[in-house]
Amino acid sequence: MEPRGGWLDETEQRAWQGLLAFAMLALPELERAQRRHGLIHIEYGLLAALTERPFRLSDLASMLNMSQSRLSHRMNKLRDRGLVTVRPCLEDGRVTIAEITPSGRSLVEKIAPEHVEDVRRLVFDSLNPAQTHALADALQAVMSGLRMCSPD
Repeated sequence: MEPRGGWLDETEQRAWQGLLAFAMLALPELERAQRRHGLIHIEYGLLAALTERPFRLSDLASMLNMSQSRLSHRMNKLRDRGLVTVRPCLEDGRVTIAEITPSGRSLVEKIAPEHVEDVRRLVFDSLNPAQTHALADALQAVMSGLRMCSPD
């Protein structure tokens, strides 16, 4: 794509304003819901990912678009609360594995229905299936571009 100068066109401006509104209105609402359970949203995302299976910390950071230092900080907080364990990989001592604890899994199971309800209310209830597919495709492309900008 050739770089363009000047102002955003009308469609770009509408999309950008929508993203800003989402970031300023929906994300803080989701964050408040997580704080009621003593978490911030990214911590909930880490726990939810770990309900699927244990992960290498490097894979978890990549999957959630986090720097290694931010991931380490968050994992330490979750470990201190007894929600995750972090251990060296038996096959490769250079690799660190994160795993959810029974307490962490229980917390996710408690929070998940409320989280899903909030996400549907804030995002998907306003969209038809075609718009949901278009949004998913568009945001996947944006995420791919953002990964190239990652500091790690």
